[in-house]
Amino acid sequence: MIAGRSLLHRTIAMARAAMGSLPDIDLVVATDDDGIAGHARTAGCEAVMTDSAIATGSGRALAAALARPVPPRFVVNLQGDSPFQPEGALSAVISSLRAGARVATPVIALDWDALDALRGHKSRSPFSGTICARAADGRALWFSKMIIPAIRDEAALRRTEPLSPVWRHVGLYGYAMEALTRFEQAAPTELERLEGLEQLRLLELGIAVTTVPVASPLFDSSGIDTEEDIARVEALIAIHGDPTPPLP
Repeated sequence: MIAGRSLLHRTIAMARAAMGSLPDIDLVVATDDDGIAGHARTAGCEAVMTDSAIATGSGRALAAALARPVPPRFVVNLQGDSPFQPEGALSAVISSLRAGARVATPVIALDWDALDALRGHKSRSPFSGTICARAADGRALWFSKMIIPAIRDEAALRRTEPLSPVWRHVGLYGYAMEALTRFEQAAPTELERLEGLEQLRLLELGIAVTTVPVASPLFDSSGIDTEEDIARVEALIAIHGDPTPPLP
């Protein structure tokens, strides 16, 4: 529960609002847990039961997609623990897929204050929040739970640049079906296991991941992984009001 509303219901409500008037989109909760499926249905959301042996959220999203009467061209995997997405992130990912990306995911450029706050947070919860190193053309080069890149002569850079070179990854992935199928058919890699980040398998397979910059939201966009994450978000709600729209 987060400020009186469940994590899953918040994620469903946010997804519905983000979908807006975008055409030809189904919203489905993919799970291997009867309780989660039932809780999704109380929010009026379709839920699909998937094999408990599936090891990743992306694999579960593929299983749900293949269960549709007509498999879709694209699959967007919105992680159930990320209810506070940046405005426009979902539509930006869909636009990138329709423009030819095989995999697309949002990133946020951190200013120096945000970077300082992230460093403080990671000193207490090192595996909360993910960082992306990206090329100038938007290709993801790496994802890590560490803050990358290391910044040589940071003090000088702070004096000349309003933004740091650090990009925070937002837990939202869009896939062309062929890329998602290839991902799921491949075995997890050692680096994927070490970092706990499934998207590293894509990079090791040579599948390009297109990063889509989005504006920083008022609410922290990383997943809700710890009790500290819940407390931080509830404090923001107390200050700024609740950003989650009501369920119908």
